Amino acid sequence: MPHDRDVKAFNDRAPGYESGWLGQLHRDIANRAVNLALAAAPDARRVLDVGSGTGYVLRQLAGRLPTATELTGVDPAPEMIRVAREAATDARLRFVEGTAEDLPAPDGAFDLVISTTSFDHWADQAAGLAECARVLVSGGHLVLTDQFSVLLWPTLVGSRRGKARTRGRATGLITSAGLRSPQWHRLYAVIIQTATATK
Repeated sequence: MPHDRDVKAFNDRAPGYESGWLGQLHRDIANRAVNLALAAAPDARRVLDVGSGTGYVLRQLAGRLPTATELTGVDPAPEMIRVAREAATDARLRFVEGTAEDLPAPDGAFDLVISTTSFDHWADQAAGLAECARVLVSGGHLVLTDQFSVLLWPTLVGSRRGKARTRGRATGLITSAGLRSPQWHRLYAVIIQTATATK
């Protein structure tokens, strides 16, 4: 799907994104990602959520990271940002429009970067991962959650063409971005990968 149509689709879904059975599925996946993020970086003080949507992940992290000073969400869909801002009750939460390929943050700004089921929507996954690595401090952690195929062929058709949708391809992009020690964790059909910044 072209990027502008993809953003429009998420704009349209924003008001009811957390409701219904699909919303519950997203919350279940997000909760597992949050648990892994906290296991990897239990004392994270500066957190970035790439493709933050309605802000659910950051709201959960804010409740469990009382010493965190900044929790920032970036999403290209203006309606997602609006819904996230309206739902935010913690002053440390901040939501801005932006893309994974051009993160609005300086080098080494975050201890933890998390992205939950948005990786497949990034226009340029390699550039997005390079940006995630750039904004992480040395020793900082990336937690990347999405659906990955066991076989290569599903990644060669339709909107998946050219996307890193197998473990091998995703791992290659992650290590090429300068992240190390990738670990895979399974949740339903979703794979969560954690990696550490090397710089």
